[in-house]
Amino acid sequence: MRLYSLLSIAVLVALSYCTPAAQQLEVISVDGKMPTSEMGTTLIHEHILVDFIGADSVGYHRWNRDSVIARALPFLVDAKERGVDTFIDCTPAYLGRDPWLLKELSELSGLTILTNTGYYGAVDSKYLPDHAFTETAEQLAARWIDEYKNGIEGSGVKPGFIKISVNSSVPLSTVDQKLVRAAAITHLATGMTIASHTGPALPALEEIALLEAEGVDPSAFIWVHAQTENDLSYYKKAYDLGAWISLDGVVWGVEEHLKRLIHCKKNGLLDKVLISHDAGWYSPGELNGGDFRGFTAIFDELIPLLKQNDFSEKDIDQLLRVNPARAFAINVKAAN
Repeated sequence: MRLYSLLSIAVLVALSYCTPAAQQLEVISVDGKMPTSEMGTTLIHEHILVDFIGADSVGYHRWNRDSVIARALPFLVDAKERGVDTFIDCTPAYLGRDPWLLKELSELSGLTILTNTGYYGAVDSKYLPDHAFTETAEQLAARWIDEYKNGIEGSGVKPGFIKISVNSSVPLSTVDQKLVRAAAITHLATGMTIASHTGPALPALEEIALLEAEGVDPSAFIWVHAQTENDLSYYKKAYDLGAWISLDGVVWGVEEHLKRLIHCKKNGLLDKVLISHDAGWYSPGELNGGDFRGFTAIFDELIPLLKQNDFSEKDIDQLLRVNPARAFAINVKAAN
């Protein structure tokens, strides 16, 4: 009997090491898989390059990579000098995503950089390719899953998350609903997190409901640009559902982000909050890439204000280190 008990315990221990919770979770950068424990200080929503010309005209011919590197690299070095380790680039396909550019900038700057798969439906679908209107959610997901498995356009670079976008009106349009369903299918097949440029709360809540209907737990969803919602009570609703609340436009309004972060701290929400700048970016067609905003306001402006408002080092680490690692870990999150 004692031998049987010992064997049973041994089996249970062995099985415990096979569970996802016990395994080392990973993220996927432009250089491949790496443990989430190595992400360090992370900016979760930034841009190196964005081309707003539209899906029917965008392409690599629109920019010179050497010119982009010359313009962007000093800003990445500045971020690195502030202690940034990982930089998540949120420019999607048909808006200027360039995996070769990101890989070279990662090597030159010493930053870990993540890119994405998925499509951007906002701005009345200006940045959607024609096939996004004719293909099913399953067909779109197959394209995104192929990038996860085989890399982006022969670059060898694989996406580390799913980036979609919806328009701010509700109910969501048919094509926006299709993007959300395609993201759900892709998540369940790959474990990549879904970051959706959304803005107001009501479309975000509709997205969450659609994801749940497709079998995806809300913890796989990042509500991007949540700072644009003025009714902060919605943050608690998203939190209770399990979604991530991304306050990611710091460079565009430090004080407004401070106000929202104080609200989140007072209401016990910080363990599901992400922060970033939504800064950059090189704009093809503009002189020297246009007005490039840097990636340092969090460190130079916001953090001193947070400390003045009783945010501890642990709180700041939660926002910049702990939460990004949890949010972007490759891990299928199926709804119960």
